[in-house]
Amino acid sequence: MSRTIKLRKGLDIKLHGEAEKVKIAVQSAAFAIKPPDFHGLMPKMTVKVGEKVSTGSVLFFDKYQESIKFVSPVAGEITEILRGEKRRILEIKIKPDGTDASVNFGIVNPDSMDEAGIKQILLANGLWPFIKMRPIDIVANPNDKPKAIFISGFDSSPLAPDFDFVLHGETEAFQAGITALTKLTTGKVHLTTRGNSVSDSIFKGIKGVQSNTIFGKHPAGNVGTQIHHIDPINKGEVVWTVNALDVALIGRSLLAGKFDSTRTIALTGSQVKKAKYIKTQLGACISDLLSDNLIGDNNRIISGNVLTGDKVAADGYLGFYHSHITVIPEGNESKFLLTKGWLGSGKGKFSINRSYFSWLTPNKKRVLDTNLNGEIRAFVVTGEMEKVFPFDIYPMQLIKSTIYNDIDLMENLGIYEVAPEDFALCEFVCTSKIDIQDKIRKGLDVIKSECM
Repeated sequence: MSRTIKLRKGLDIKLHGEAEKVKIAVQSAAFAIKPPDFHGLMPKMTVKVGEKVSTGSVLFFDKYQESIKFVSPVAGEITEILRGEKRRILEIKIKPDGTDASVNFGIVNPDSMDEAGIKQILLANGLWPFIKMRPIDIVANPNDKPKAIFISGFDSSPLAPDFDFVLHGETEAFQAGITALTKLTTGKVHLTTRGNSVSDSIFKGIKGVQSNTIFGKHPAGNVGTQIHHIDPINKGEVVWTVNALDVALIGRSLLAGKFDSTRTIALTGSQVKKAKYIKTQLGACISDLLSDNLIGDNNRIISGNVLTGDKVAADGYLGFYHSHITVIPEGNESKFLLTKGWLGSGKGKFSINRSYFSWLTPNKKRVLDTNLNGEIRAFVVTGEMEKVFPFDIYPMQLIKSTIYNDIDLMENLGIYEVAPEDFALCEFVCTSKIDIQDKIRKGLDVIKSECM
């Protein structure tokens, strides 16, 4: 039975630089797969520098789950394996050779496959890492039995890509991906769309899912919010999640019989000359995607959205799970306290309360930089987090319990239901400038090591 959810809490941050609904294709001159994108992964390499690879060739696997393979998005040559502290592998860089050489595993009809067959194909051909699990928010353990699979049909984060536009014409691939996922659980596959979505949405008429509708501000599009209000997670239960764009990628790959790394991303932000959609592949080089399209040179380039994305250099690479690049001003310039500082009028600033007159124009699009507008200070109770956190959970108390590693309190306060992205708005409105997402991640790591 479908569900309709109406959120009373949340916050939409309206920024300049929304992508125009125009698609162009860009071929990057370099690609990289970054093991740090997969939290908790211990990669074991299967290739060396100078080795030739095809699209879909295995680059590395998880030391603790050897069945989970990670593959090359393009055909070419391994040019570098970048390592960091303690020889931690940070990037596997690939120079494409322009060929269409691929590892073919045969066209798959998901309707005719059973759970074991679908799981084997996904694991062996680099498609499994697109499936993540709650709790802990890491790549799903193939040995688990999920009680349900959740897919969010939209992204409500600032300047997020329009999934209907990106997936236009991919109904068959999306349905194939859904059919494959239904074989992996005896429970329901939930597909949640935004209320008042367009009538010709790609998600209308998809078979094999429970269609839900959610109304409200961000984080309405977060799968964690949807899980909490539709089928909450209790201790000992597991739910799997897949991004809607990755469902289509899985479907395309199964129908083609080879790994299809094509990804359409939204290039957005106030520091982009022409915000648009770009068709490329997973792990593309950022500089190729931003070529001659930036305003100024003092910018923050983010792979992902402004709330949860990763800061990357201009010569960095697109994150594995990202379908979005955002460029905003770097907030490293001093601001005179009487004009743009804390004693100023606040003209052009954004606030969730009535500290500035900007509250009178809530729908105005703004240009915001990365400045913290203050320093890290004592963790004080303000009540601001509760205004934007649409869970029946006490956010501040849970955050504090993760800071001092009180496992019993974390469990009682709902740590199994959340992921770092669910606290992105709490971090944004935090008066104390605490890195909340990092605290939640560390708390989840403690739970994983001690309780699972």
